[in-house]
Amino acid sequence: MFEVNWKRAVIKVGSSLIAPNNNQCSQEYLRPIAEFISDSRKQGKEVILVSSGSVAAGKGKIAYKHHPSIVEKQAMAAIGQTQMMANWASLFDFDCAQILLTADDLHNRTRYVNIKNTLRELLKNYALPIVNENDSVAINELKVGDNDNLAAYTALVAEADTLIICSDINGLYDADPRLNPNAQLIPEVNKIDAGIYQLAGGAGSNLGTGGMQTKIQAAQKCVDSGIQTLIVNGRDPIVFKALANGQSPGTLFKPNKSLVKARDNWLRHTLKVTGQIDVDQGAKLALLEKGASLLPSGITSVSGQFTSGDAVNINFENKVIAKGLVQYSASDLKAIQGLNSQKIEVTLGYSFGEAVVHRDDLVLL
Repeated sequence: MFEVNWKRAVIKVGSSLIAPNNNQCSQEYLRPIAEFISDSRKQGKEVILVSSGSVAAGKGKIAYKHHPSIVEKQAMAAIGQTQMMANWASLFDFDCAQILLTADDLHNRTRYVNIKNTLRELLKNYALPIVNENDSVAINELKVGDNDNLAAYTALVAEADTLIICSDINGLYDADPRLNPNAQLIPEVNKIDAGIYQLAGGAGSNLGTGGMQTKIQAAQKCVDSGIQTLIVNGRDPIVFKALANGQSPGTLFKPNKSLVKARDNWLRHTLKVTGQIDVDQGAKLALLEKGASLLPSGITSVSGQFTSGDAVNINFENKVIAKGLVQYSASDLKAIQGLNSQKIEVTLGYSFGEAVVHRDDLVLL
């Protein structure tokens, strides 16, 4: 087994583990996963759970003929979501937090930043975020499409260093193990190319295993952003003992670059700047030497038209020293510039937190 270390992981658990009989929730396969999550948290690691299963959990509650319609599935999800959350919550002695997302939420810059802030605050307060697609309202163009890719997007927005996809198969094989008894598990993938997609069930392939295509898609999104990805068998309790010992018991997809470098490249080169914030000497030193967030007290002027979630340059004496995602709009910043963070809510009537630009959303130039 290959060694695997992590600090913040997204763990994706599919419907076949949540509701093995495709009808109502079960804890048959969830207890070892829950124990692994609890033990990891005790070690100071952070975990976000992406859980499928709301439709399957509510399937027995809504009448349908043959194959459920979209509307019937949405009703099932509305009932099943509460049961799925209660099922998870009963396995933990700490708070669980429900987050329901659609693809539209993840592609909208403002909502993306709000999701990031919510996850950050939940982890800060030691709650376990449990993410699922909002199946009761998401249809067609609003759907992420599957919870493997939702897990990848969650790992990106949470700036996790690891994605663990719990499947009902050991990992990626060089042939379909259901058809070929000599199929061999591929323990490590250094590059996801056409050959890997072919193994996952690409066009014209007879090698694919069920659901593996979307898992490879999810892995590619993550490794391209510096996030290592594992596909493991969520039905095998030994898997989670191995993970707890820092071993990869399935297929490990190695990232193309470091997480920090990927994030910095994204902030530095991809995001279009829509405004500028000028800061004083104290703020400059806090940013450059202490790795601090930018607070309103250090702002001397604001220019440009931008909203929460936009990218801005941070200047000192006409020189760009940093770039980051701003939490407040230009008009809000003009109202609170130079003020102590404690006066933000009094001045604006609300607060998105004390930081104007959080240190995790900032790159030094």
